[in-house]
Amino acid sequence: MSEAFGPLVDTAWLAAHLQDADLRILDCTTRLVPFEGRVRPEAARDAWAEGHIPGSAYVDLANELSDRQSPLPLMMPPAAQFAAAMGALGVDHQSRVVLYDASNHAWATRVWWMLRAVGFDRAAVLDGGLARWKAEGRPLSTEPPRHPPARFVTLMRPGVFVDRRSVQAALGRNDTRLVNALGPDEHAGRSSRAARPGRIPGSVNVPAASLVEPPPGGFRPLEQLREPFDAVGALAAPRVIVYCGGGISATADAFTLVRLGAKDVAVYDGSLAEWSADPSLPLDTG
Repeated sequence: MSEAFGPLVDTAWLAAHLQDADLRILDCTTRLVPFEGRVRPEAARDAWAEGHIPGSAYVDLANELSDRQSPLPLMMPPAAQFAAAMGALGVDHQSRVVLYDASNHAWATRVWWMLRAVGFDRAAVLDGGLARWKAEGRPLSTEPPRHPPARFVTLMRPGVFVDRRSVQAALGRNDTRLVNALGPDEHAGRSSRAARPGRIPGSVNVPAASLVEPPPGGFRPLEQLREPFDAVGALAAPRVIVYCGGGISATADAFTLVRLGAKDVAVYDGSLAEWSADPSLPLDTG
């Protein structure tokens, strides 16, 4: 593996490696569309078909990479379903995978975190995503990728995703820091797209949107990213659990914490979509 390949790669690196035989590029863009006063995820395959990074395939988070049996949207699917989707995209454990999206990286970090959960570490997020690629005048394609199907093997890592019970067990514990990746208004309960407004008690706020520069920028410099997590004690905590509205933005925080050297980071997959729907579970506001 090239030394330049890691959790985050830049557009220059990708442009120079587009023809690498082991490279798989995945467009993770997903839309959130209004539905009954909230939002629901929808595939953006049509936008990918109109123009994408050459060689990239579209990965359908809303359908192929979500648990079809869960009442919650976008939950981590069973290992067999995930492996089948990756294999159909030509990804195996000899591949290097670059992930991008057309928004603020959270869809790409979501797939990066899912790959981490199944034991795959040869993945990177494209810094700046499609917006930076386009802004730099780099080529787009309408051609589908030509990678043959592959056999993808999962090796599940416990604790990368956690459930409601794990979060309940962490409440009030000094060895676990709960981090909310939503914006400050949602953290305070002044606005909400969940069933009830508010935050999980004891949680602190590092908005995922604050981690990136305005388009077509990418992630802020790593030392700048350290400051907000240091300020809320996340880097000093033995364990961190990150959540958001539906387990997407949380992965941008989790991805950044890993880049900053945090060793024990988990994402609460159900996040407030699950937590707020249960009136027996506490929420704080203000």
